[in-house]
Amino acid sequence: MKKQTLLKLAWQSILKNKMRTLLTMLGIVIGVGAVIVMVAVGQGAQSQIQASISSLGTNLILVLPGATQQGGVSQGAATFNRLTIEDAQKLKAEGSTLAAVSPLVQTRLVVIGPAGNWRTSINGVSPDYFTIRDWTVTSGDVFTDADVKAARKIAILGATVAKSLFPDGDPTGSQVQIGHVPFTVTGVMAAKGQNATGQDQDDVILMPYTTAQNRLSGNVRLGQILVSTFSPNDIPAAQDEIAAIMRESHRLGDNPDDFTVRNQTEIAKAATSTTSVMSGLLAAIASVSLLVGGIGIMNIMLVSVTERTREIGIRMAIGARGSDVLTQFLVESVVMSILGGIVGLLVGYGGSMLLGHLTGWSTVVPLSSVFIAVGFSAGVGVFFGYYPARKAAALNPIQALRYE
Repeated sequence: MKKQTLLKLAWQSILKNKMRTLLTMLGIVIGVGAVIVMVAVGQGAQSQIQASISSLGTNLILVLPGATQQGGVSQGAATFNRLTIEDAQKLKAEGSTLAAVSPLVQTRLVVIGPAGNWRTSINGVSPDYFTIRDWTVTSGDVFTDADVKAARKIAILGATVAKSLFPDGDPTGSQVQIGHVPFTVTGVMAAKGQNATGQDQDDVILMPYTTAQNRLSGNVRLGQILVSTFSPNDIPAAQDEIAAIMRESHRLGDNPDDFTVRNQTEIAKAATSTTSVMSGLLAAIASVSLLVGGIGIMNIMLVSVTERTREIGIRMAIGARGSDVLTQFLVESVVMSILGGIVGLLVGYGGSMLLGHLTGWSTVVPLSSVFIAVGFSAGVGVFFGYYPARKAAALNPIQALRYE
């Protein structure tokens, strides 16, 4: 039997009982739609986390204080801080795989401006920090190495701080008091939003690390050292190089590292692992409705075989083979499944957009899910349609013709 004839017969049979066809397809529609929505939510969450991780910096590597031990018991990460400005300078001078290096001096103080006061994080950094974090200013300029060398009392405000202290205009050129020290505002950073942990990255003030160290914190140790590489492929080699330079700088010899080197890939894996598991779990739960839809198709096809027994007998009597009858019923099942998959795909896409609009969640429908949805629908049709089709093909023509 020709393919065109098979499709025509399948289409005529489907249209003959429109309501029954719609109800049969409903299970597939709901199943595919639910899977698409769940996958979209999961992919959206992962994309949002990845974007948040990426906002931390370009090819970022963190050098953090190490751990110390008391009585043979580790006191945990960052309990033994030996990071100094000299370490950062040595990394910058000797690192062949390092594109930029910035020390980070951290403290938290009250800032006084025209609109009141605001307690925020103060980060003392070098000009390389803006390259590492891929962070630009919306007004004013970033500071230079000359500003760092002179320890000038200048500050660049994060978007949140600028909005809080200067709600009515651009603060560039204005004065603020940080602690008990007056500073000149030389710029405002572009808004970055929250990071993966929900912390506001714009609630910060940046200044030369020499100024922060000498005028505000008084601490000779660094909170951390930020490093970036020329490309993501350089990160493993850069981590080894950083470790070697830091061990030489600290004269560790055979002693264990007194620092920790981490990259943002490790951070991203930790942040997305839970989301990936939850996305897979939600998609698996939603897939149960596809199983229910497939059982519905098998049930209706079995009813259809019973109703059309006499028709099957006539077809066999005029020369149709059992394989032709099997193919005909199988095509009907697959066509219904594919139609249900396409409608479910549209429902799922619309549902994910609506869910994102109503909840504010990020939703992403990957292109692969389109092919998987349609392919899985066809697979459901073949799997659950085979038994009814085989039953139809096995009918005895004489008994089929006598069937009332």
